[in-house]
Amino acid sequence: AEARRSSAPPIGSRRALGSRQFRRCIHHIAIATMQTLRRTLLALALATVQAKVYFKETFDKDIPKRWTPSEWKDADSTGKWVHTAGEWFVDEALAKGMQASEDMKFHSISAPLDSKASTEKGTLVLQYTVKHEKKDYAFCGGGYVKLLPGKVDGKTFGGDTPYSIMFGPDLCGYDISRVHLIFEHGGENLLKEEEIKLDYADKDEFTHLYTLVLEKDGSYEVFFDQVSKASGNIVDGWAFPDKEIKDPDQSKPEDWVDTKKIPDPESAKPEGYDDIPAEIPDPEAETPEDWDEEEDGEWEPPMIDNPEYKGEWKAPMIENPDYKGAWVHPMIPNKAYAPETYAKYKDLTTVGFELWTVNGGSIFDNILVTDDKATADKMAEETWAKIKEGEKEKKEEWKKENEPEPEEPEDEDDAEDAEDEEDAKDEL
Repeated sequence: AEARRSSAPPIGSRRALGSRQFRRCIHHIAIATMQTLRRTLLALALATVQAKVYFKETFDKDIPKRWTPSEWKDADSTGKWVHTAGEWFVDEALAKGMQASEDMKFHSISAPLDSKASTEKGTLVLQYTVKHEKKDYAFCGGGYVKLLPGKVDGKTFGGDTPYSIMFGPDLCGYDISRVHLIFEHGGENLLKEEEIKLDYADKDEFTHLYTLVLEKDGSYEVFFDQVSKASGNIVDGWAFPDKEIKDPDQSKPEDWVDTKKIPDPESAKPEGYDDIPAEIPDPEAETPEDWDEEEDGEWEPPMIDNPEYKGEWKAPMIENPDYKGAWVHPMIPNKAYAPETYAKYKDLTTVGFELWTVNGGSIFDNILVTDDKATADKMAEETWAKIKEGEKEKKEEWKKENEPEPEEPEDEDDAEDAEDEEDAKDEL
């Protein structure tokens, strides 16, 4: 103990040593924190640099010449695309987009991507906004965008032009309210088996953001106004070839018994069963006091259901001794099963809108095709987030200026006259 006490440094020295160790510890922590921060910032910077933008369109000044209106329908059937922000908006320059302007017309237009996009090697993000400005309870119109492969002739682009992906809203009255997501496979356009429903609150005349994220592994997610509406893997939601199929060379044997129960062959109908009538005269009914047989004829009591009547006789059911169970069709591997090819497109070259508009007025804007969700979120923040802010108030202002409220009748007579005029108009 004496040796240990004599070899230990003085208390003051130990305190100084502890202080130096504490400072060194803090110094090392600070260095490590700065290194971590630098690595994080570097990773973010690299992610931004590596993000690929295949197409971006905000229609700031006009509808650029790269957009080609289609002539696949005759002039009388073809609607005009107009560069406008619509009737009400907060920031006109920011809200301007490409409007399908006419009712009961075909509106088709396309533009080449700045560079080819692919779903084979990485993520694909497709995003855009649409404002169905004329949306009301009877509104009917699609608002979907298409990504097309290979060489596309913009002048002939139409409903028969092959496409790879179709994505966006489909609205018509109260019955149809969904987000379409269709993939081409083997020459067929596969619609999502379970609809991506839009809520009642989602269906209005304001600007909304639609985003599709498709990953290399087949996982997907659909966003509406940056809120997830559907996600999963495309193998499960579309009619792509399954892993197994029913063996075409097998069928249920003719002598296979899959009837679980049969009528008891030893049971017999009781004697007199069919003699029991379904109805009988009401035993509690009495002849009315004012009944006159000479004038009214013989009185007959009303008929009531017979409590003894049991309906048509049926033999009781028993277990079928020959029952073999439900026949299960044997399955075999599906040669067409190739999940690595599902929704894999190597040369997406064109973006286009091909629409039949019952109600015109829909404005499309802020179209983006990229491989990075963060890039899409950043664009949404710079565009859609600002466009939607204050839209409702601007619409109300526009309505007050352009749709004056009907004058109220001065008195009841005037009200009745107004109703009579309306009835006369309805009859006409």
